[in-house]
Amino acid sequence: MDFDAVKKAAEKYKQDMTKFLRDIVAIPGESAGEEGHIQRIRQEMEKVGFDRVEIDPMGNILGYMGKGKKLIGFDAHIDTVGIGNRENWKFDPYKGYETDEEIGGRGTSDQLGGIVSSVYGAKIMKDLGLLDDRYTVLVTGTVQEEDCDGLCWQYIVNEDKVKPEFVVSTEPTDGGIYRGQRGRMEIRVEVQGVSCHGSAPERGDNAIYKMADILQEIRALNGNNADESTEIRGLVKMLDEKYNPEWKEARFLGRGTVTTSEIFFTSPSRCAVADSCAVSLDRRMTAGETWQSCIEEIKALPSVAKYHAEVTMYKYERPSYTGLTYPTECYFPTWVVPGDHAVTAAMVEAYKGLYGEPRVDKWTFSTNGVSIMGRFGIPCIGFGPGKEAQAHAPNEHTWKADLVRCAAVYAVLPSVYCNGK
Repeated sequence: MDFDAVKKAAEKYKQDMTKFLRDIVAIPGESAGEEGHIQRIRQEMEKVGFDRVEIDPMGNILGYMGKGKKLIGFDAHIDTVGIGNRENWKFDPYKGYETDEEIGGRGTSDQLGGIVSSVYGAKIMKDLGLLDDRYTVLVTGTVQEEDCDGLCWQYIVNEDKVKPEFVVSTEPTDGGIYRGQRGRMEIRVEVQGVSCHGSAPERGDNAIYKMADILQEIRALNGNNADESTEIRGLVKMLDEKYNPEWKEARFLGRGTVTTSEIFFTSPSRCAVADSCAVSLDRRMTAGETWQSCIEEIKALPSVAKYHAEVTMYKYERPSYTGLTYPTECYFPTWVVPGDHAVTAAMVEAYKGLYGEPRVDKWTFSTNGVSIMGRFGIPCIGFGPGKEAQAHAPNEHTWKADLVRCAAVYAVLPSVYCNGK
């Protein structure tokens, strides 16, 4: 492998990648509204010489380079969150900006830079003759990740019948190689009451007061230690080998958490006792936790049992920009690829050959890996341009050097992997 030639090729395409990224950023593309992004990506894929470009019924774009036996995937979700309070932005989030080092705009780090580096990584493979009969490269621009991470890959695997040997997630990794993340799920807790006139609250049964007791116990579940004398043992217990056979990976990923994210109620009026109350919980899961275990631990809370609260998991049923609805439960499994796995070793070797010793870590947030590896067991490794802290933040930006570095690593990874098999 001529690593210097790959680095020079990646550097040569810096301005092309910059223009491509700025073009995508200029097109609004929130979840379920990504068609403009997809069409611009198709234009670039065709321009640089992808052998086949498809858009599936859900609206994901799949670009293929090469005709080898192993299918190696590079995934980038190409939807963004909204801009939030415009007053917090120092520049137009869609017009963006450019300096010698940076590119600003909504989605630059999270994670439109990933599709840019992936497309040009594949082009470098073609330019330098790295493609051979051992592998085909698949670059996916996937939709609705911000709304429902992994749904796109449920469709790609189950309906498109596409299943790569492994996938690189190009979410931002702050220059490191990431091999896992905590999972998450969205839980609803609802309790019933009886309304009455607010002038005589003792005649009713206030659902908000019941929920207040439940919320204190949810708070304790998140904050308590794991001492056996504690009535509500904290989630930190999963870092202890006494409670969790997967404690080593749990310590790598970090402990699970739970927090209340929304609250709802019903009442006949502001002069009445509330007759129902519900909350949404954001539950982050470490290794060894499942959706069943998370539901059961909420059901086991003393006040949940006392008040006969209903505990359920949310569903996602929003149509994609093509009009297709693909319902799923709001469960996003934990995943981690071992440090000594062939995919991890290949990514480390590829990076090392180009840029020296890498940092190997994990994401704080969630990615499409929840389906790629969490649901389907397809090995997934993370390496992408940008920084996690830029995700969903005002004044979002990324770095041109990251685009170049990632394109170079992507270009050599398939050959390094195949040589090691």
